[in-house]
Amino acid sequence: MQAGQLRYRGGIAACALAIGALLSFVPSARAIELSSGVSELYTSVSIYPPSASSMTVCYGFVCRRRHVFDFTPGDRAALTKILAAGKVSAVAERAAVQKAVIWFDRRLGPVIGTDKRIANADIRYFDDKHNFDCWDTTRNVTSLLLVLQEWGLLKHHTVGEPRYRGNALVLQTPHNTAVLQDRATRAEWAVDLWTRGYAQAPDVKPVDQWVKEK
Repeated sequence: MQAGQLRYRGGIAACALAIGALLSFVPSARAIELSSGVSELYTSVSIYPPSASSMTVCYGFVCRRRHVFDFTPGDRAALTKILAAGKVSAVAERAAVQKAVIWFDRRLGPVIGTDKRIANADIRYFDDKHNFDCWDTTRNVTSLLLVLQEWGLLKHHTVGEPRYRGNALVLQTPHNTAVLQDRATRAEWAVDLWTRGYAQAPDVKPVDQWVKEK
């Protein structure tokens, strides 16, 4: 083998080692683990589930409109500060989650036009480009909660299975919600944004109570 070939191959090997060393400092993109019920929220409308750095925001009723939202360092700092107030107890954490959802609503509203949205919107209002239905809010809030959980900001809760209600026999209309589960008591808490208008605090209440409401 000639000296020129040795130098060439040696250069390739050195380059490969350098690239390998560089990649060792790049964090791997690890998928967030999902339960079957949460996974169905995303597969049913053919979108990717959230990651630690981004999520697909659904709007326009049943995710017919969508926007990929990449969290900035400033977004993470803001949410970290909001959730820090919830470290003392499960009650405080649920209150902090309410504020985080308000932050989300205000952050995305001007970007996608949902700052004009109303409570309890559905297709009958003929304004899909400005509104969420309950499927959209369930996906969006669940995604936000999964990101907070991935960042280690939820100390007293985990993200639970989305819940459904609807019983025509008692005139209860179909509705869905995102859910938090208390780590200590295993109690489930609905986090329901659909019933509130733009930038209003979502309903946070026991699922046992939520499923009985009309």
